[in-house]
This record gives sequence, C-alpha cells and structure tokens, in this order.
Amino acid sequence: MKSGDVFKRLLSYIGRYGFFMCLSFLMAALSVVSMLYAPVLTGEGIDRIIDAGNVDFEAITTILYKLFMAIAITCVSQLVMNMINNEVTYRVVRDIRVDAYNHLDRLPLSYIDSHKHGDIVSRLVTDIDTLADGLLMGFSQLFTGVLTILGTLFFMLRINVPIAVTVVVLTPLSLFAAAFIAKRTHSLFVKQAETRGELTSLVDEMVGEIKLVQAFSYEDEAKERFAGINDSLEKDSMKATFYSSLTNPVTRFVNGLCYTAVGVIGAVKAINGGGISVGMLTAFLSYANQYTKPFNEISNVITELQNAIACAGRVFELVDEEPEKVFDGEEDTDVKDGDIRLEGVRFSYDKSRELIKSLNLDVKKGMKVAIVGPTGCGKSTLINLLMRFYDVDGGQILLSDRDIRTISRSALRHGFGMVLQETWLKTGTVKENIAYGKPDATDEEIIAAAKAAHAHSFIKRLEKGYDTFLSEDGGALSQGEKQLLCIARLFLHIPPMLILDEATSSIDTRTEIRIQKAFHKLMAGRTSFIVAHRLSTIRESDIILVMKDGDIIEQGSHEELKAKGGFYAELLAASV
Repeated sequence: MKSGDVFKRLLSYIGRYGFFMCLSFLMAALSVVSMLYAPVLTGEGIDRIIDAGNVDFEAITTILYKLFMAIAITCVSQLVMNMINNEVTYRVVRDIRVDAYNHLDRLPLSYIDSHKHGDIVSRLVTDIDTLADGLLMGFSQLFTGVLTILGTLFFMLRINVPIAVTVVVLTPLSLFAAAFIAKRTHSLFVKQAETRGELTSLVDEMVGEIKLVQAFSYEDEAKERFAGINDSLEKDSMKATFYSSLTNPVTRFVNGLCYTAVGVIGAVKAINGGGISVGMLTAFLSYANQYTKPFNEISNVITELQNAIACAGRVFELVDEEPEKVFDGEEDTDVKDGDIRLEGVRFSYDKSRELIKSLNLDVKKGMKVAIVGPTGCGKSTLINLLMRFYDVDGGQILLSDRDIRTISRSALRHGFGMVLQETWLKTGTVKENIAYGKPDATDEEIIAAAKAAHAHSFIKRLEKGYDTFLSEDGGALSQGEKQLLCIARLFLHIPPMLILDEATSSIDTRTEIRIQKAFHKLMAGRTSFIVAHRLSTIRESDIILVMKDGDIIEQGSHEELKAKGGFYAELLAASV
C-alpha cells in the first residue's frame, strides 16, 4: 500500500475531530507568538543596559513583566495543546483499532486459516501502538514547528532583511536532505513491521502449544527459530533506525552553518553601523536558532511518521481485505429443525485441487446422521459447509427447501449447537464460559446444564465453584474438564439442530457413557450430525455416511453397512 494512500486514510480518521484539531492549531499559534515575542523583549532589555551608567530600570521592569507573561502564556497554551493532541491521537487510534477488529469478525474463515494468527495480533496491537507514537509526535511537533518557522521568519524580516534572506536560503537544505533519506527508509520500516509480526506469530504459536513443545523436547528447535527471526528483526530494525537517524546530524550540520553565518554577518553589520543593534542581533540569533530548530524536529517527525505509516499500511491492508460474501436476499430469520439436502455440492480449499466433487445427500428432519471416514476425506469440511464457515463453490445446500445462502450466517449458526473435539474457553469465570451462547441465563439454568453435562461435580470442587476464574483456554483444567464445560454450553442453549465432532474424545469412558445417554435424549426429534472416529459411538445412528476423497461412497445403518462388507466394514474391523 502506497504511503500517500495510507496518509490520506489517516487524514480521514483525523478529520472526524476537526474541532479539536482547530483548537490545537489555535493553541499552537498562541504558544508560538508568545514564545517568539520573548526574544524581542530580551533584545530591548539588552539595549537598555548596553551603556555604562545608563540603565533604564523602569523600562527593564516593564520588559521583565511582559517577559513573564509571555512565558506563562507559552506554558499554558502548550499544556492545553498537548492535552488536545493526546486526546485526538488516542481517539484516532481507538477508531482504527475498532474498525480493524470489527472487520476481523467479517473476514472469511479462509483468511484466518491462511494467515499467521500472531501476525494478525501484531497488526491489531503492536502496529497500532507504533502508529499512536508517530501520530502523537506529529501532532505535538508538526504544528508548532511549521508555525515557529513562519513566525520567526516574520520577526527576522522585520529586524533585518539581508540576514533573514541568508537564513531562508540555507535552512531548507536540511529539509531536502531529510526528505531524501525518508523516501529510502520507508521500505525498511515496512520490512521491520513484517518481521515483528512474524516474531509475534512464532511466540504466539510456541506459548499456545507449550505442552507439546515440552512433550516432544522441541525447546532447542524453537529457540533456534526464535533466534533466527529475532536476529532478522535486529538487522531490519538497525537498518531502518540507522538510515533514518542520518537525518538529524545532517540537518543539525546545515543549521549550524546557518547560525554561524547569521552571527558573522550580524556582527559585521552591528560593528559597521549596518542598522542593527547589539540587542537586536541577540534577538536575531535567538530567532535563527528557533527557526532552524523546527527543521530538526520535523526531520525526526518524518522518521517517526515513516514508521507509523508503514505500520498503518499493514493495519489498512487488514481492513481492506474482502469480507465474507453476503448473498442477495439473505435474511436474519429464526432457523428451525428441518430436512437438509445437498445437491451437487462442489468445494475445495485450494482451488487448484478439488476436494468435494459432486456431493448429494438427503437428511430428513429428526435423523441422527453419523459421518465417518479416513483423515482428510471431507468430514469436517462438510460441517464447515453446513455452518457456512465456507460457502460452496458449486451446487447448493438446502434447509427446509431453502438455500442456506439466503439465511444470514448468524441466524443459521444460531440454529445449530456445536461441540468440537478442539475445546475453547475464554478468559472469565466458569459460569461465564458455560453461558457463552446465552449470556442472560440464570444461575439455576447454568447449574442444570452443568449437571446434564456431568460437569457439576468437578466444578463444585474448584476453589470458588462456578465463580472460579479461568485463565486463557481454561488454565489448569484438564482437557476432559474443558470439554465438559463446552458440552455444558450446548445443554444450556439447546438449538434445533446439533453437530457433534468427536464431542467426547477427551472424556473418560464412564463419563462418556453417561453423556452419550444425555446426548441421545437431546437428539430426539432433532436433526443431528455426528462426526466420529470411534465407530462404537455411532451404532445407534439412523444413517451412517462413509466418506472417502470428498465423496459419500457408502450409506446405511450400522448393521446394513457391516453386512455389506465394504469400506465401512474394513474401518470397523481395523477399529477392533
């Protein structure tokens, strides 16, 4: 994304707070005027005491009073300006982060699956924080810098035009040098941000799977991977920082030449009676220094803005990603249990390699449908299509003779209750985790759901029972206990249709038998899909679908498929 386009996007966010920006500009102007008035007063004071025995104490007292007022106005206006700049900066950053996070919810699952999660986190957190630092420096120094340059130029022209022209001619050289360096450092800051996102992704991966890392003694390899990316980040950061830091010494060198030229030319004119007094020369030197100082600050601002714009570009790339496709006629209507038909469904994750070619299926209302097959045959893919985590590439899926693409995703998913083999718990209390799908549930409903899931007994043994706070992904709970909490969610929010993807895989056999009985009661009269690897758990299903290479090669009851002696019989024999 081009830096110019990124800057325009940033301006659109900043423009929302136009009133505050105008007020900040007004405070900056007031600060600069009062600050630049001080050298004039200092020069006048020096001229009042230049001759021995000829000191105008009355005039000096008045000048000191004015100088005090000018300094006070400068301090107060800068304080107000900084408060406003902080407010605007963090409001803008908040708006960008909210837009990015909200857009993340609208992105298709294919984007999340194909991008490193740590890199996405880095864009939402680290990159936006870097953007905030750049904006804050820009607001704080850019306004005052530009106004200081204009103000000092005005005062210098009033004092002595030839010397002012000398300053004006020499000083812009520093800006040209800064701009030249900044153009060549933008790509370095982009590379730095990308490497930082890669490092965040690795840390997120290693911390999230720390048990596996330790179980397989992968620590050394993880350290090597971390060291490699960390070294790359060091090099990228060093390059970006080194080349961008050249701007400051270059601009200071040019400004030093300018200050020297003003001092020499002004001194010669003062000695030769060139229309400038010693006091005014002192004031002029102060203006020359103040005139060149903003160029140094602006060069630093340019460096920070290059970094901020590089990070903002990564955030806006996320915001600009194509959201989930919304089909014409989608309605947010309640979904009820009904017949489900798949007609000529085609789908693949990688469009160059077809997974599901032409899948046809007819499931009647209230049926218990088991889906079995080898790894990679398409079992979970079929669930993803039913839930519209992915949309079909061809054909259609009908619910009560209605294409599910005409039903909003939220309404469709609300009609399904889903328990996966992979558990997920949020940071919060046990009670909040069970009520995740039904936040307004009463304590009695939550306890009843936990009892139905056979989770009540272990919850009561926790330190604070249902009010026990769980850290990320369940903290110290066992995998089986986490799965019981996920099952309790399902029993709390009983939906019209069910999807159970190895829902009891991490639970002990005794508890599994009890939960299976509870599931059978729950599935009565509801259309249910059961993905299973252990064939012993699906014998009572109304129909068993045997999948292979993205197609249903066999279907029927357990006894029918067993008697047939086909692929299901082979799977059954292998599982014994």
